[in-house]
Amino acid sequence: MPEVSVRRAATPEDLDALHALRWQVFVEEQGVPPELESDELDATACLALAWAEGAAVGTGRFAMLDGGEARVGRMAVRADLRRQGIGGQVLRFLEDAAAEVGAVQVTLHAQRYVSAFYLAYGYAEEGEPFEEAGIEHIMMRKPLTSSA
Repeated sequence: MPEVSVRRAATPEDLDALHALRWQVFVEEQGVPPELESDELDATACLALAWAEGAAVGTGRFAMLDGGEARVGRMAVRADLRRQGIGGQVLRFLEDAAAEVGAVQVTLHAQRYVSAFYLAYGYAEEGEPFEEAGIEHIMMRKPLTSSA
C-alpha cells in the first residue's frame, strides 16, 4: 500500500478531488441519487481527504451538532484501495479533529454492510436499521475521550 496522509480539505483542488471521489463511490458505485451526494453540511463540516501518490484515495467529514455531538459521514475509500487501513486513518483524523473542537461523542449512519468496520473502532449500534438513499443503514455512536 502506498504511504497515505490525511488532512483537511482546504483548497479548491482538494474540494474537487473530494467531490470526484464521493461521486465515484456513492453515485457511480452505489447508485445514490446525484442530488443526495452533497448537502448543506458540506459548507460547515470538517472535510478530510486522504492522499497517496498524488491522488485522493479516501474522504470523510464531520459536522458539529447540538450537545457536543459530531456527526461523521460521507466516508469513502477508492475501490482498489479498500481494506488497507485508509478508512481507519480518515476516521481517526475526524475523531481527533472533533475532539479538538469539543465533541464528546461521535454518531454516524453506517451503511449496514460496513458496520463491522465501525464496531472495530469502538462504535456501538443503536436502534433498528433504516433506509437512507436507498441503502440500509444503522445508527452508531462512540463516546470520545481526551485520547480519541
